[in-house]
Amino acid sequence: MAVVVVESPAKAKTINKYLGPGYTVLASYGHVRDLPPKDGSVDPEQNFEMKWEVASDSAKHIRAIAEALKDDSKLILATDPDREGEAISWHLLEALTGRKAVKKDTAVERVVFNAITKSAVTSAMENPREIDMELVDAYLARRALDYLVGFKLSPVLWRKLPGSRSAGRVQSVALRLIVEREMEIEAFRAREYWTVKAILATPRGDTYEARLVSLDAKKLDRYDLGDEAAASRAVAAIEARDLSVSAVESKPATRNPAAPFMTSTLQQEASRKFGFGARQTMNAAQRLYEAGYITYMRTDGIDMAPEAVMSARDVIKNRYGEAYVPKSPRMYKNKAKNAQEAHECIRPTDMAAHPDTLRLESDQWKLYDLVWKRSVASQMEAARFERTTIDISSPDGQVGLRATGQVVTFDGFLKVYTEGRDDDDITLSDDDEGGRLPQIISGESAEKRQITPDQHFTQPPPRYTEATLVKRMEELGIGRPSTYASIVSTIQEREYVRKDKNRLFPEDKGRLVTAFLANYFGRYVDYDFTADLETDLDRVTTGEEDWKALLARFWAHFSAALGETEGLRITEVLDKINEVLEPHLFPKTPEDPEPRRCKVCGLGLLSLKTSRNGSAFIGCSNYPECRYTRPLAGDAEGSALDGKVLGQGTIGGAVLEADAEPQDVTIRKGPYGYYVQLGEAKDDTKPRRTSIPKGMDPDALDLERALALLSLPREVGIHPEDGQPVEASIGRFGPYVKHGKTYANLKDPEEVLTIGMNRAMELIAQKAARGSGRAAVKPLRVLGEHPDGGEVALYEGRYGPYVKWEKVNATVPKEIEPEAVTLEQAVELIAAKAPKKKTAAKRKAAPKAKTAAKKPAAKKPAAKKPAAKKSATKTPAAETPADPETE
Repeated sequence: MAVVVVESPAKAKTINKYLGPGYTVLASYGHVRDLPPKDGSVDPEQNFEMKWEVASDSAKHIRAIAEALKDDSKLILATDPDREGEAISWHLLEALTGRKAVKKDTAVERVVFNAITKSAVTSAMENPREIDMELVDAYLARRALDYLVGFKLSPVLWRKLPGSRSAGRVQSVALRLIVEREMEIEAFRAREYWTVKAILATPRGDTYEARLVSLDAKKLDRYDLGDEAAASRAVAAIEARDLSVSAVESKPATRNPAAPFMTSTLQQEASRKFGFGARQTMNAAQRLYEAGYITYMRTDGIDMAPEAVMSARDVIKNRYGEAYVPKSPRMYKNKAKNAQEAHECIRPTDMAAHPDTLRLESDQWKLYDLVWKRSVASQMEAARFERTTIDISSPDGQVGLRATGQVVTFDGFLKVYTEGRDDDDITLSDDDEGGRLPQIISGESAEKRQITPDQHFTQPPPRYTEATLVKRMEELGIGRPSTYASIVSTIQEREYVRKDKNRLFPEDKGRLVTAFLANYFGRYVDYDFTADLETDLDRVTTGEEDWKALLARFWAHFSAALGETEGLRITEVLDKINEVLEPHLFPKTPEDPEPRRCKVCGLGLLSLKTSRNGSAFIGCSNYPECRYTRPLAGDAEGSALDGKVLGQGTIGGAVLEADAEPQDVTIRKGPYGYYVQLGEAKDDTKPRRTSIPKGMDPDALDLERALALLSLPREVGIHPEDGQPVEASIGRFGPYVKHGKTYANLKDPEEVLTIGMNRAMELIAQKAARGSGRAAVKPLRVLGEHPDGGEVALYEGRYGPYVKWEKVNATVPKEIEPEAVTLEQAVELIAAKAPKKKTAAKRKAAPKAKTAAKKPAAKKPAAKKPAAKKSATKTPAAETPADPETE
């Protein structure tokens, strides 16, 4: 029997069905080797030598493959058909050769298939090849570049910009896009303009809508009606004149279907229609591919295999009729800069498999339905329309209006699918360019029924979604199909960007990192440079470029840029960033010609500062005499609330001080969020402050509740058993009630001001009961049996859902719905988490060395060796920077 190796157990299970008992199909569980996360794993001084090590959780998978090869003399590497898949096969062969599991007489074959179907797998087995070393070289070049940037640039950030986590080659460029878009929004100034529309009627009484397009015999531009007075004059001009139809023009038009999906367009459409993030889309697509339902999902190709085209035409004919089948098949040409792996589009493996006939999990069904409709629609007849334009004018030509309408005469591909909107929103009688118009005859009168002026304001450019960010990167030639999801996920995981209502907002850390990189490493966040480097890397794929020569050119410039930052001080860096961001941090206005002057003390200048955790804020240079702070620009809500005066009051423990002078109670926003403050700093005395807990709306806070927050801690009552007070207050982790050393969290932040003794006693008793050990938690759902034995189950934890096997707990990613978690996903999450547990277990094995050391006294020096070895192992890890990004 031949040993076939694939990446995942789900893929192995599907392929095993097609190959039968003559093969042993095993999973590598992804990459089996990686660069150790420490400096020196890529050595530019030794011709970019790369030091690989087998991951601890991968060792058992390699052992299983090696054991299987003892009885078989043939190894078939069947990993994914792209650069990353080729690299996994290469790593496997290198690791197995190193273990001497692959010998000189072992037959090694590489097979690839674009779809996991019986015919595709069988055909691949009949046409093996060798590992494509040009694809491997392209992988090595990218991995080395990402490592060098991550492990050389990240320490510079740590030293020069406190609180920064790390930087990456492509992720930093994506972050720059988001930050620059936010700066555009902040710099945007809305401009007012007006339009005028009229409801007109034909002599037969039918009404239609027209808009004003010319005034005083001149065509109107967008801003010609710049205010209400101009709009009112236009309305008066229309009302004072008779109107008639001067021209009626009808033209036939067609609309062709969109091309089949590639990776980027699938992510964009899944975001538009379902709100899926890029990673969520790719997770669902991966499951569909491994189960054999769709073709490979990482591709920039849009061409479709001839047999799939013919199958789609048969489906269209049988389901929708001959009229919906075009005379000749539709061919699509790839417009992307590079079609590196020459894959076909993402499509169903069986066009006849309608979504309604399949039983899939929710995310997978939605995505399959989307892929099926797009694939079928791409081979359907064009939609046909009749577009009508009506011109209406006054006899003197001073006023002109226009009405437009569009009618679908044949729905064509619209019967199945329309890009960019939900299918149930399609109305065949209406379109974006206007609905059906009544019968209108040239020369007839147009009766005025209603004339309405409408005020408008120009809008700033929209913030990026994950989908539009991917689209923009694709336009710039940055990133590749296999990297889009990891790019947008990484910048969020590093807390440089947050996602709110599907829009991407740069965090303070992200702004500072971008400003730093743009000023000191501008070449490496330049869009053209990054795109050109991607093109050079693609040339390695085709054998036109030597990968080590490419690395040498990059390193020569990059190492010089690193050297130029060695003498920089943190204050210099902040001053430079302060200068760069000044137009956005301190915009000048006619009302405020000195925006940097502190509005509290009037003496100091406002400047950019960073807190210990790296959060950025604006502070007064007159510190500590003046303790004014505010958040960075760009937070409209924060700007409106920051410094808001709620009124005047005073507190003194739980009782108001009658003789104390009332002071302003204000809402402030600092680096850690909103808080309320009583008065201002005087001499060395800090004003009283209390955080506004999460879940309590700062905008709805009034003076009474603010004073109540400032009065915390609040005594709820006296405990009947020991006479000790029970208190409610707000701590580092939010509101709580306390008795002695027992703290119980309050889920509802309002309770900190209102909780009574009965409720407080109940919570404290519950917390005390849990203190000696938690009761066994019941799983939400048992997922099945782990490949190594034992139950795998899904649980709800304090920090969200997680899966558990034996003593290994693995958090379920946010983009995966708990009810959609499968056994295969759980096994992969557990496999990724298990190494940490196993490492700890190995350290506990040290006593064996001690036992050996207890032999004769003469051998005492040898007893020190195990401890020294352990220390040597730990030291590099302690100096390890954050993992560099992997593409």
